Amino acid sequence: MNRRKFLAAGTTLGLAATATIAVPAMAAEGDGTPVQFMPKKPKDPTPLADELSKYQKCPYCGMDRKEYHFSRHLVHYSDDLVDGTCSLHCAAVSLSVNLDRTPKAIYAPDNGSGEAIKPMTNAEAATYVVGGEHRNVMSKKAKTSFASKVAAEAAKGSGEVVDFDKALMLTYMGMAEDTMMIRMRRDERRRKAMGEMHKG
Repeated sequence: MNRRKFLAAGTTLGLAATATIAVPAMAAEGDGTPVQFMPKKPKDPTPLADELSKYQKCPYCGMDRKEYHFSRHLVHYSDDLVDGTCSLHCAAVSLSVNLDRTPKAIYAPDNGSGEAIKPMTNAEAATYVVGGEHRNVMSKKAKTSFASKVAAEAAKGSGEVVDFDKALMLTYMGMAEDTMMIRMRRDERRRKAMGEMHKG
């Protein structure tokens, strides 16, 4: 399946799984994406240069991308706007809300690397391990990327080895359950913080 067609279909699937949202008539320059969904950083033709300095926080959940370097993704759109996210989950959100932007490239971490901060690789050519003993981020099931299929196979454990298309599709399919899980965790943290405030 042509990856560009898949991305278009996948983002439509992601939007179909969410409630209908009223959006303003004003659109981003040159396309139909509503202004509030635009990546917030300036255009960047070389997003991988000093990537973690430029894109420190995930724009969708606020998580620190350096802390979650092993799960972070980066979407480089054809108009040179960039979304640096904490995970494939938030990259899928970006692809959904920027429906009229075409991704020029999508990057994911190479978890087969021995480097302390995992280097980025082409996500569309990467191999993912879904589940297994890997750390999950923004999802009940981990989706861990590797530049090498051999490395992914060696690290799969009880997980499933899939390509990018399948990993993205599984991300969209699990979006409702994952969103509920995230909301519950955040509500729990808020209640705990409020309880500690009252104790003080």
